[in-house]
Amino acid sequence: MGSAPIAFLATTDPAQARAFYRDALGLEFVADDGFALVFDLAGTMLRIARVDRFTPQPFTVLGWRVDDIEMVVLALKERGVAFERYAGLEQDDAGVWLSPAGTRVAWFKDPDGNVLALSQLAE
Repeated sequence: MGSAPIAFLATTDPAQARAFYRDALGLEFVADDGFALVFDLAGTMLRIARVDRFTPQPFTVLGWRVDDIEMVVLALKERGVAFERYAGLEQDDAGVWLSPAGTRVAWFKDPDGNVLALSQLAE
Protein backbone atom coordinates (compact mmCIF):
# COMPACT_ATOMS: atom_id res chain seq x y z
CA MET A 1 0.00 0.00 0.00
CA GLY A 2 1.62 3.25 -1.09
CA SER A 3 -0.59 5.58 0.92
CA ALA A 4 0.70 7.71 3.79
CA PRO A 5 0.19 6.17 7.24
CA ILE A 6 -1.70 7.75 10.11
CA ALA A 7 -0.77 6.96 13.73
CA PHE A 8 -3.45 6.76 16.45
CA LEU A 9 -3.39 7.09 20.23
CA ALA A 10 -6.12 7.78 22.79
CA THR A 11 -6.62 10.33 25.56
CA THR A 12 -9.17 10.94 28.27
CA ASP A 13 -7.75 14.44 28.90
CA PRO A 14 -7.23 16.31 25.61
CA ALA A 15 -5.87 19.47 27.25
CA GLN A 16 -3.19 17.54 29.10
CA ALA A 17 -2.34 15.46 26.01
CA ARG A 18 -2.10 18.58 23.85
CA ALA A 19 0.31 20.22 26.29
CA PHE A 20 2.44 17.07 26.57
CA TYR A 21 2.79 16.33 22.87
CA ARG A 22 3.20 19.99 21.89
CA ASP A 23 5.26 21.40 24.75
CA ALA A 24 7.17 18.44 26.20
CA LEU A 25 7.74 16.50 22.99
CA GLY A 26 7.81 19.47 20.61
CA LEU A 27 5.38 18.09 18.03
CA GLU A 28 3.60 20.55 15.79
CA PHE A 29 -0.06 20.86 16.78
CA VAL A 30 -2.18 20.93 13.63
CA ALA A 31 -5.82 20.91 14.75
CA ASP A 32 -8.47 19.85 17.21
CA ASP A 33 -11.32 18.52 15.08
CA GLY A 34 -13.53 17.68 18.06
CA PHE A 35 -12.88 13.95 17.71
CA ALA A 36 -9.09 13.99 17.98
CA LEU A 37 -6.06 16.19 18.47
CA VAL A 38 -4.00 16.21 15.30
CA PHE A 39 -0.21 16.55 15.30
CA ASP A 40 2.48 16.41 12.63
CA LEU A 41 4.70 13.48 13.52
CA ALA A 42 7.67 14.16 11.20
CA GLY A 43 5.40 14.10 8.16
CA THR A 44 3.00 11.46 9.48
CA MET A 45 -0.36 12.48 10.90
CA LEU A 46 -0.81 11.57 14.58
CA ARG A 47 -4.43 11.54 15.75
CA ILE A 48 -4.95 11.40 19.50
CA ALA A 49 -8.58 10.38 19.84
CA ARG A 50 -10.82 11.71 22.61
CA VAL A 51 -12.24 8.81 24.59
CA ASP A 52 -14.28 8.54 27.78
CA ARG A 53 -12.42 5.52 29.16
CA PHE A 54 -9.02 4.14 28.32
CA THR A 55 -6.76 1.37 29.60
CA PRO A 56 -3.18 1.83 28.42
CA GLN A 57 -1.31 -1.19 27.11
CA PRO A 58 1.85 -2.40 28.88
CA PHE A 59 3.92 -2.30 25.68
CA THR A 60 5.33 0.46 23.51
CA VAL A 61 2.71 2.02 21.22
CA LEU A 62 4.79 4.77 19.60
CA GLY A 63 8.49 5.48 19.32
CA TRP A 64 11.15 7.63 17.76
CA ARG A 65 14.50 6.67 16.23
CA VAL A 66 17.13 9.08 17.54
CA ASP A 67 20.81 9.60 16.77
CA ASP A 68 21.91 10.58 20.30
CA ILE A 69 19.70 9.02 22.96
CA GLU A 70 21.52 10.67 25.89
CA MET A 71 20.95 14.13 24.43
CA VAL A 72 17.25 13.48 23.75
CA VAL A 73 16.66 11.91 27.19
CA LEU A 74 18.30 14.90 28.86
CA ALA A 75 16.26 17.39 26.80
CA LEU A 76 13.00 15.59 27.60
CA LYS A 77 13.87 15.35 31.31
CA GLU A 78 14.42 19.13 31.29
CA ARG A 79 10.84 19.45 29.97
CA GLY A 80 9.48 17.31 32.81
CA VAL A 81 9.34 13.90 31.12
CA ALA A 82 9.99 10.99 33.50
CA PHE A 83 11.62 7.84 32.16
CA GLU A 84 10.48 4.36 33.12
CA ARG A 85 12.48 1.65 34.83
CA TYR A 86 11.62 -1.99 34.29
CA ALA A 87 12.47 -4.91 36.55
CA GLY A 88 14.73 -7.39 34.83
CA LEU A 89 16.24 -4.84 32.43
CA GLU A 90 19.64 -3.40 33.18
CA GLN A 91 19.22 0.32 32.54
CA ASP A 92 21.85 3.01 33.00
CA ASP A 93 21.45 6.11 35.18
CA ALA A 94 19.43 7.84 32.44
CA GLY A 95 17.07 4.86 32.13
CA VAL A 96 18.57 3.62 28.85
CA TRP A 97 18.66 -0.14 28.20
CA LEU A 98 21.19 -1.76 25.85
CA SER A 99 19.53 -4.55 23.87
CA PRO A 100 21.46 -7.71 22.95
CA ALA A 101 21.53 -6.45 19.33
CA GLY A 102 23.12 -3.15 20.42
CA THR A 103 20.08 -0.88 20.12
CA ARG A 104 19.73 1.53 23.04
CA VAL A 105 16.17 2.13 24.25
CA ALA A 106 14.51 4.41 26.81
CA TRP A 107 10.80 4.40 27.67
CA PHE A 108 8.46 7.06 29.01
CA LYS A 109 4.71 7.51 29.29
CA ASP A 110 2.33 10.20 28.14
CA PRO A 111 -0.28 11.59 30.59
CA ASP A 112 -2.71 8.76 29.69
CA GLY A 113 -0.13 6.04 30.36
CA ASN A 114 0.66 5.24 26.73
CA VAL A 115 4.18 3.76 26.63
CA LEU A 116 6.45 5.69 24.26
CA ALA A 117 10.06 4.94 23.41
CA LEU A 118 13.28 6.35 22.07
CA SER A 119 15.60 4.02 20.14
CA GLN A 120 19.17 4.62 19.06
CA LEU A 121 19.90 1.85 16.59
CA ALA A 122 23.16 -0.07 16.71
CA GLU A 123 25.68 1.08 14.14
